[in-house]
Amino acid sequence: MALIVHKYGGTSMGSPERIRNVARRVAKWARAGHQLVVVPSAMSGETNRLLGLAREVNPGTPDAAAMRELDMIAATGEQVSVGLLALALQAEGMAAISYTGWQVPVKTDSSYTKARIESIDDARVRADLAAGRVVVITGFQGIDETGSITTLGRGGSDTSAVAVAAAMGAAECLIYTDVDGVYTTDPRVVPEARRMNTISFEEMLEMASLGSKVLQIRSVEFAGKYRVPLRVLSSFTPWDINIDEEARSGTLITFEEDEKMEQAVVSGIAFNRDEAKFTVVGVPDTPGIAYKILGAVADANIDVDVIVQNVSHDGRTDFSFTVPSGDFQRVSDLLKDTVVPKIGALQFTADPRICKVSIVGIGMKSHAGVASTMFRTLAEEGINIQMITTSEIKTSVVLDEKYMELAVRALHRAFGLDAPANLV
Repeated sequence: MALIVHKYGGTSMGSPERIRNVARRVAKWARAGHQLVVVPSAMSGETNRLLGLAREVNPGTPDAAAMRELDMIAATGEQVSVGLLALALQAEGMAAISYTGWQVPVKTDSSYTKARIESIDDARVRADLAAGRVVVITGFQGIDETGSITTLGRGGSDTSAVAVAAAMGAAECLIYTDVDGVYTTDPRVVPEARRMNTISFEEMLEMASLGSKVLQIRSVEFAGKYRVPLRVLSSFTPWDINIDEEARSGTLITFEEDEKMEQAVVSGIAFNRDEAKFTVVGVPDTPGIAYKILGAVADANIDVDVIVQNVSHDGRTDFSFTVPSGDFQRVSDLLKDTVVPKIGALQFTADPRICKVSIVGIGMKSHAGVASTMFRTLAEEGINIQMITTSEIKTSVVLDEKYMELAVRALHRAFGLDAPANLV
């Protein structure tokens, strides 16, 4: 008997019939002798509906007090899901019980809408499992030290599931979603994209951080830190297929670099159109100026991605960085009202219509010329590069958003990812 964690996305929970199919699948695993903890997302579209209601009653930019209330509202979507799934499991003849994040409890910090998990008390869950129950826990949420409900950010149910699996020492965490694994890139952009049977933890971490929507990056970080075996599967395969066959499907995120991985120089193309670029113009070129700009942004709990500082001229330079597009207005206000006047910069410019395109692959560690192939491919398509950032296993470029799909298709083809032989 093994302890298995299942996570189901919003599309998988999108209707009563889909919830019943999830219950049938979970019941199949439980009847095979496994202990099951299930972490479902809110029903598809529900979180957007709830936050839309919040914007209707308070359309302004939310302050700290409002962010707390947004978490209170958004968390209810998952509460509905766990109750419905527990009822569906009971209808299947399974003993099942549901818990919210604060009932477990999942303890987090107080960064509302972007909280981070600090600890999980699994005593209550283990007692239910020992009694033969399937335990259904809300994803996406927890409780801070003041007793306030917090949420983990979009895709946070992935993080919840992996964190629960880590805390309980689960044999495996299965992430069921609306796709059947991790692809070389988004098949909606490149129909020739191929599903990978395995992908290394390092590659998946980069793919998630660079815009791949399959897994939230923090869930991959948890999996790596606690060595949680992780598998991405489709919830739309027949629920009654053999368990061994089901377990082998999808994409396994592995912690070992095998020979096949070493053969693929580039394993995937990631992209993210949800970014905005800011350039602070005429910044005094003095020690600590980067901190004065980005420290204020970090204090507002806003993630900064690509950073470029130009060569100084006449004691001044230009400083550019990118942030999630959802933080565009907050950063604009921060630069206008605080940062630019305080540091004595001349002005700032903002561009909400950019994208980031990245090539990722373990093989890049030992192969030269990969970046040059990327740059040549983009140049041949007439695509201008605005910013560049690199690591051992990835190269990312910031482009005008209108070129994103062309860039992805061209790079996918240039690195031979259309060919089945490159399938890991």
